[in-house]
Amino acid sequence: MSHRYPDYPAMAEPDRRPGQGGSDELPVGVFFEEPADLPSRRSQRPSREKQRRRRRRTIIMVTVLAVFAGVIFGLIMFLRDLLGMNEIQDYEGAGNGTVAFTVAEGDGPLLIGGKLEAEDIVATSKEFVNAFTAQSDGREIQPGTYEMKYQMSSSAAVDALLGDGGSQVHYAAVARDLRQSEVFEVLNTSTRIPLSEFQALAADPQQFGLPEEAVSLEGYLHPGEYRFDVEKDATEIITEMVDNTFAELEGAGITDPAEQYRILTKASIIQAEAGEADYGAVAGSIENRLGPDNKETNGLIQSDATVTYGLNRKSYELTPEEKADKSNPYNTYANPGLPVGPIGSPSREAIEAAANPDDVPYYYWVTVNLDSGETKFSSTLAEHAKYVEEYQNWCSTQKAGRCG
Repeated sequence: MSHRYPDYPAMAEPDRRPGQGGSDELPVGVFFEEPADLPSRRSQRPSREKQRRRRRRTIIMVTVLAVFAGVIFGLIMFLRDLLGMNEIQDYEGAGNGTVAFTVAEGDGPLLIGGKLEAEDIVATSKEFVNAFTAQSDGREIQPGTYEMKYQMSSSAAVDALLGDGGSQVHYAAVARDLRQSEVFEVLNTSTRIPLSEFQALAADPQQFGLPEEAVSLEGYLHPGEYRFDVEKDATEIITEMVDNTFAELEGAGITDPAEQYRILTKASIIQAEAGEADYGAVAGSIENRLGPDNKETNGLIQSDATVTYGLNRKSYELTPEEKADKSNPYNTYANPGLPVGPIGSPSREAIEAAANPDDVPYYYWVTVNLDSGETKFSSTLAEHAKYVEEYQNWCSTQKAGRCG
């Protein structure tokens, strides 16, 4: 006989939906579910990436716009240059500085405008011609040299050339070391005053305040750029140049007429014999030669420049006979001391060096290279002879006549 268990009601299958009974294991989410009001890590990550992408897009956009703007600006400037829109059409005002401007015979407004533009007196020839047309009233620009300024307005330039705002002048550039005859040629070319008028004035130098020993105006025609008023005559022109020389001598502290003549004579030799950098040393060497204790040359200056002046030529080459000729009053090889007068027009720097020579032990000097102007000094004849040989070696490499 079999035993039967009592019939119990059938137990229902537990509901196994998450979070409800029927199992000892609880769903994971029960413990790890994040608060609903905080963003999850997943939701944060896409937000930062979006921000980075937005920043990259912004930078790229700004860069592209900047490059585009630069291209557009460059294109505009190119077109402005191509069309001449960037060029200064006209200067303003009366200008600055001074410049001598020459109008040649037959020059018309267009040619004059081109010359003015080339010298930066006006901005453009076109504006000058326009201004001339508006202002000339039938007048013409006369040939001659005018005192102008740099970067003038076209209107101001026209006024100056028509005589309304400037003055017509005779421009003369007198270089340092020019002889009296050469200065007169420059003055004749500039002013058209006959040479004979200047030569006649030189025959009586005392009328300009020169000392009695002066035999001409030589040395007193001060070098420089001159703008003589067109109304000035030969006497007024010479007076201005001589006065400039006296002013330089007085500026160097030399006021006695006899001493002025001596300093001017010495300065003219310095000017002819040396480059500006060596003026002081050459002046000191000459002073040593003129000193009473000079046993090297016994009072002889021995300047080629003085001898050739007396021979009325310019040269560095002298024959033994020419050096021994005492009848040449400018021969400082044969006659001790200074020559009878200046041999050219010395500059301010040469006058200052003659008045204030360097204290040097030298008696000799020679320029060993005429291109560079390198000059070597020595205290003995033996040392000097070596430098003379160096000069002769340099001359042997030059074209014929370079050292003549």
